[in-house]
Amino acid sequence: MIHSFPPFVNSKTKIIILGTMPGIASLEKQEYYAHKRNHFWRIMHTLLEKIPVSENFEEKIQLLQSHNIGLWDVLQYCERKGSLDIHIKNQKENDFESLFQKYPSIDKIVFNGKESHRYFTKKFGQIKGITYHVMPSTSPANTMTFENKLKIWATIFE
Repeated sequence: MIHSFPPFVNSKTKIIILGTMPGIASLEKQEYYAHKRNHFWRIMHTLLEKIPVSENFEEKIQLLQSHNIGLWDVLQYCERKGSLDIHIKNQKENDFESLFQKYPSIDKIVFNGKESHRYFTKKFGQIKGITYHVMPSTSPANTMTFENKLKIWATIFE
């Protein structure tokens, strides 16, 4: 059984980015999007005009939080061989009811990939007052170019 990380949110969070479940590299480092070829941090740092990408995880989180962006995963725990979402089974979702009660300023969910969106909407449906945006997965398993991912991810800040 593998477990996700606690949410990185605060009272100013307006946008929360949701993955499905941390991959092997992230679990080993205990950091979101730790795989060297995952485009997440490069995309965020580019969009938030903070290049080069910090090597320090706390600085990465501070950058997101300074722009009212939070991070979490849809699943609290699951069984999975490897890092691919298609291998997930026996999963349990995180407690989003409590999260949205505690942080009512969240009004936008950005899903990092279709699978996080699928797991979320299967359990919670459409939550009133919150807009959903499904972005291409930043995972190296998604072979879309960085430039194409960046262009699509940029739409969340328009």
